This record gives sequence, structure tokens and C-alpha cells, in this order.
Amino acid sequence: MIFVAESAREKIAEVRQKGAISPDFFLRVRVTSGGCSGLSYKMDFDNEEKPNDQIFEDNGVKVVTDLKSFLYLFNTTLEFSGGLNGKGFVFNNPNATRTCGCGESFAV
Repeated sequence: MIFVAESAREKIAEVRQKGAISPDFFLRVRVTSGGCSGLSYKMDFDNEEKPNDQIFEDNGVKVVTDLKSFLYLFNTTLEFSGGLNGKGFVFNNPNATRTCGCGESFAV
């Protein structure tokens, strides 16, 4: 399961409204090679499910990821941190053994 915190749900709804993103689009999250710790998170809106996609819905948000990424994202919570010291969207990943200083990459 991939979880969506209330803070992330609110920000996703705001982004959808400001960008006039159709309700047919869902949130796609994935893990790619790169970043200072070896793996990076990617997130965008998509409307095309692929074979082997893992599909979840939490807190009213449909989240889709590919099977390979799900192995890294299992039990991860997507959060949003705003304010003066906020980082934006944050993946609270219990599988990460190391993260970089900017919080955008990780290792397992």
C-alpha cells in the first residue's frame, strides 16, 4: 500500500484545481535511478494504466505505480510540507536506509 497524508491530499486537490487537471487523471509515483543516494522519486499526473501497475486509493487519492517501483515504495506515505522551511511533497519511506540532505533521493 502507498498512503496519502491529509497534507498531501489537500495540496494535490489544490494543484488539480489550479492546473485544471481532469478527474480522469491519477497520481503516478515511481522510483528511478539517480540522485546523490542512488534512487529518486518521481511523481506526476497520468491517465493511462499499464499492465502490472499497482493501483491504490487512500484518503480519496488514486495512486498508481509500476511493480518495480512498488518494491521500493511499499508502506510509504506521501506527505506535503509547506511553510518557510517546507520541502514540498515528501515521501516518508520506511524502506529507505539512507537519504540525501535534500530529501529527494534515497537508498535501500
